[in-house]
Amino acid sequence: MLVSELIQFFEQVAPFGSQESYDNSGLILGNPAWKVKGCLICLDSTEAIIDEAIKLGVNTIIAHHPILFRGIKSITGKNYVERSLIKAIKNDIAIIAIHTNLDNYRFGVNQKIGAILGLQNMKILAPSAGKLNKLVVFVPQSHLQLVSDAMFKAGAGHIGDYAECSFQQEGIGTFKPLEGSTPYSGNLGKRSENKEIKLETICTIHNTRQVIRAMKAAHPYEEVAYDCYALINENQYEGAGMIGELPAPIETVKFLKRIKDDFKSGCIRHTEICKQSIQRVAFCGGSGSFLLGKAIEQKADIFITGDFKYHEFFDADKQIIIADIGHYESEQFTKDLIHDVLKKNFTNFVVYLSKTNTNPVNYL
Repeated sequence: MLVSELIQFFEQVAPFGSQESYDNSGLILGNPAWKVKGCLICLDSTEAIIDEAIKLGVNTIIAHHPILFRGIKSITGKNYVERSLIKAIKNDIAIIAIHTNLDNYRFGVNQKIGAILGLQNMKILAPSAGKLNKLVVFVPQSHLQLVSDAMFKAGAGHIGDYAECSFQQEGIGTFKPLEGSTPYSGNLGKRSENKEIKLETICTIHNTRQVIRAMKAAHPYEEVAYDCYALINENQYEGAGMIGELPAPIETVKFLKRIKDDFKSGCIRHTEICKQSIQRVAFCGGSGSFLLGKAIEQKADIFITGDFKYHEFFDADKQIIIADIGHYESEQFTKDLIHDVLKKNFTNFVVYLSKTNTNPVNYL
């Protein structure tokens, strides 16, 4: 397998186009034409991780956090970023980052956290809006099944937990083949009418082009009539954070102690215990303070994330409990998620889980 093929696989799982504007997910370092000789999964591609990859004899590192967030004008080894890059370059090691695109994926980082918390009825806390397109194509009845199957196979037709969603309406299409055309039906220079089906379905902005390509390849017409327009609808499969419910309420302090153990947190910084028990749980891997308002709006009892600032704790305002378990702690199981996905889909290279703890925060 080539590095480029691995990138394409992740594009299908969690499209890189769904990453946040500040992010830098994708192939950070390396040649797309290199053959993958083994993968090391980690959270941060630090020098220690590069050393671990060298020791294991693998040439591809898949990290959650990009080692490069900002532009650099020189690589001289003056900091840990430059030293990591130099060492990876010297040893022909590719570095791939899967960050906020995996955070925003319905079955990504937050789904893994929810599973560890034992939650049910999970859904995205802040679904992304403006990330869907409506695709409309006019097709003869004889090719309706062929065209719709091709579009669905390319990723169209997903609405929430339903697949192959579409709307069909019968109508009459008119056309007049001109000189140089090779019409599917009708005669040159004469206007013709055909019974057609108006087929409507939904695509994400990430897969619209591939759906259109698949549609055109399956369509019998030389020139295909279709419309594509943007929607403001929310995409329930893409967005920030998640919310779910415990099977039964748990006493608040008991629940806090449980998540401290489950996530191996050095400590949990939390707001005043304003609720005696917890059942509705909002959460976000990494830095999720920007979602506090959404958690309150959806009547969560507690919001679990990392990196809350001092003044932001006041914003809980006794309406919710904030539990800051730490950035690394909240995302540590992302490694297992990536590892399991690769092991399930590939058997032609070795996949290792990093044994290096890259958490820069220590507790006394």
